[in-house]
Amino acid sequence: MLELLSQLIEFETVNDPTRGKKPSRECPKFIRDTLDSWGIESEIIEEDGYYAVYGEVGNGIPKIMLMAHFDVVPVNIEEWKTDPFKLTIIGNKAYGRGSADDKGNVAGIMLALKELSTKRLSGKVIFAFTGDEEIGGKLAMHIAEKLRKEGKLPKYLINADGIGMNPIIRRRKGFSAIIEIPQQKITIKGKLMKKSFTINTPVLQTRHAAYFMPGVDMHPMIALSHFLRNSDVFAVKVEGKFLKSNVLPSKVELTYVEPDESGEETEADLGLTNLLKSIVPLVRAPISAERYSDFGVSITPNLYSFENGVHRLRLDIRAMSHLPEQIERVLKEVVEFNIPTAKLTITHNEKAGYLFTSPDSELVRVMMETLEHLGEKVKPVEGAGASDSRYFTPYGVEAIDFGPRGGNIHGPNEYADVPSLKLLPKIYTDVAMNLLKS
Repeated sequence: MLELLSQLIEFETVNDPTRGKKPSRECPKFIRDTLDSWGIESEIIEEDGYYAVYGEVGNGIPKIMLMAHFDVVPVNIEEWKTDPFKLTIIGNKAYGRGSADDKGNVAGIMLALKELSTKRLSGKVIFAFTGDEEIGGKLAMHIAEKLRKEGKLPKYLINADGIGMNPIIRRRKGFSAIIEIPQQKITIKGKLMKKSFTINTPVLQTRHAAYFMPGVDMHPMIALSHFLRNSDVFAVKVEGKFLKSNVLPSKVELTYVEPDESGEETEADLGLTNLLKSIVPLVRAPISAERYSDFGVSITPNLYSFENGVHRLRLDIRAMSHLPEQIERVLKEVVEFNIPTAKLTITHNEKAGYLFTSPDSELVRVMMETLEHLGEKVKPVEGAGASDSRYFTPYGVEAIDFGPRGGNIHGPNEYADVPSLKLLPKIYTDVAMNLLKS
């Protein structure tokens, strides 16, 4: 398990469209070739320059699907204490980008498939490893639509993209809000100043936007906004570690002008000032949801850019909802009140839903019994982030997410718990066998 995971982590499968980075064909080719060496046939699927590996084990009607993703989020190398693209074992922790999200699960499923391929199965197991989950999961959507058209949708999906060794039965849907406002230069007499804001997550060490907990964690951009709203100063520019729309920036620095008639004339930006001030009301917008969620509705401002005279702020929004129009209505009210010259755009994938599986379902029951038999004390829980299972649930596929214990998802020094990693192949093998019998 650790040897295979080590090989997978060495493939730098970072997905970062803003910087033109995407996983190459090398990692999926390695997955396909490794499976082929074990006698398991699979194919590489390509969509818009992104790759997935798809295959089937067994005969008969497809009943179960196992899925995981091999792409990873960008790294801020300065914050890592180990090489993010080398698996490093310290005690019972396996460090490396993707160790927990999600190459540990890729390795676990691959080894489970190796075992399943040697058994007489009373049904077919479908599997897929995708390379674009971190930017929206169009490959999973493509595979779900392909299976629906071919009449091969599975009854059950185990999406190996979780953490904590508990079956995840609920996950919210993700939306994105983009707010654009033109630069508006003004000249002010005053002092040019700088102020830095650093992230603080004192309880759960993660950079994943879905896990941000207002009242506990400090978001640099929200703190910056609060500072501006309580100061008579004007923004000049913002710089920071902006990596991805669902990754919290570790640090941002505000350059601003403090008005002073005895100071020098300095150029500030009223458009940027008003945009940054609007962050506090935006993240507190009263968006409602269709279903209950432990995490409620979360809104975080994680990506900022300035290009061609336009400031652009992207908000990551998580809600147990299918209703972009309701989200747009509420945010539009906030924008019109605070920055009426700004443009608001809401984006989401219409074919994606949210994960909401009953804890009394057959899939959850079998997963719970399998885990308990292996000595794991478990309970059905909600996962904070979204996952590719959302492309299958609208078609009536019963789904759960699952994964090893670990931490620092999307952040520096990401790790997975070694004992739980070693147990993954057995879990996926046994739960597949038990579901085929049920």
